[in-house]
Amino acid sequence: MRRLVTTAAVLLALGTVVGAGRPPLATAPLPTRLADTGGGTQLITAMAGSTSSTSGTLTWWDLRDGKWVAAGTATARFGSKGLTEGSTRQQSTYTTPTGLYDLPYAFGVKAAPAGTRYSYRQATTKSWWCEDNESADYNRWVEPLPSDCRASESEQITAYPTQYARALVIGFNYDEPVRGRGAGIFLHVNGSGATAGCVSVPADAMDRILAWADPARSPHIAIGTYDGATAITNY
Repeated sequence: MRRLVTTAAVLLALGTVVGAGRPPLATAPLPTRLADTGGGTQLITAMAGSTSSTSGTLTWWDLRDGKWVAAGTATARFGSKGLTEGSTRQQSTYTTPTGLYDLPYAFGVKAAPAGTRYSYRQATTKSWWCEDNESADYNRWVEPLPSDCRASESEQITAYPTQYARALVIGFNYDEPVRGRGAGIFLHVNGSGATAGCVSVPADAMDRILAWADPARSPHIAIGTYDGATAITNY
């Protein structure tokens, strides 16, 4: 049963509908059904069954000769409390924000994998992500931790050597941060279970994504559910 559910999720992500007792019927690729893809020629989609889901499917796509083609896919994990609309999300709710976001830069405890074209910050013990709502550096990478950013309200990158081995920053609440909306939302390597609000994938998938992603092609990530108010096609 688990294998059938996983297979169905992948088919849905790739834009295929499965009918009872019928062969798969091809439909338009998922990116063509989104309200917006960010204007680039690369896209990542992270789709869950519902807002209560903690896992789903992540697919990365290329726009080639006017057609979106899947370049790879992996099982994804979401927040331990599921997903929620990004524009109204609140900090510390352990939910993954839905929406369409850019991918400002990459980082990691490990060195960048071969082929990485993204700007890549390798973490040291001085590397933190400030998540203190009272800090001037809210939702920013800082080195060292500023005096107005409490360690108890932030993440030391090297304290998570597995999850942050390699990662991409998701541009949620990033350009003009809203206090209390949330900070430190990344696409990173799987830990032991659901995330605190990020999207995670197996380590080999993260490496493949970093080797594939080209900032010159303006890749974005769309996060959402199959249907409902947070349907990925709404973004």
